[in-house]
Amino acid sequence: MTPVRQESPVGTSGKEGKSAKDAATPRRAVTGAGGKRNKQVKARPARSETKNPTSRTKIAQVRLQPDEVADLEMVVRHLNLGSTSEALREGLRLLVREAAEAQAADEIRAFYEGEQAPLPAGVAPATEAELQAADDTQW
Repeated sequence: MTPVRQESPVGTSGKEGKSAKDAATPRRAVTGAGGKRNKQVKARPARSETKNPTSRTKIAQVRLQPDEVADLEMVVRHLNLGSTSEALREGLRLLVREAAEAQAADEIRAFYEGEQAPLPAGVAPATEAELQAADDTQW
């Protein structure tokens, strides 16, 4: 059986009499049927060539409940994300940011050794009612 794609040996293009310079020069647009010019299509670089060659990806699986799947699909639609994976990556970025904020808060508490951090000039401390209202707020 003959393979569908047949490649010429390296350095030859199937036409005799071409110099090495001609073989290395990219093809120009060719006139096709009806006198229209065919545009040369450049091959896309392989995915591994577009990213840092030393970076590695990892596959992570997650089992979702039906309501979580529905929420995820809604997020993909409303935010016009390209895929479920893109939505999950965005969620991970938010978690990383939240963890960094929590770590910063812990460092501030450690710096002030359990004391209340000073308020900026002109800022009044929150009242108990304001703190309770903030605690009761649902996000």
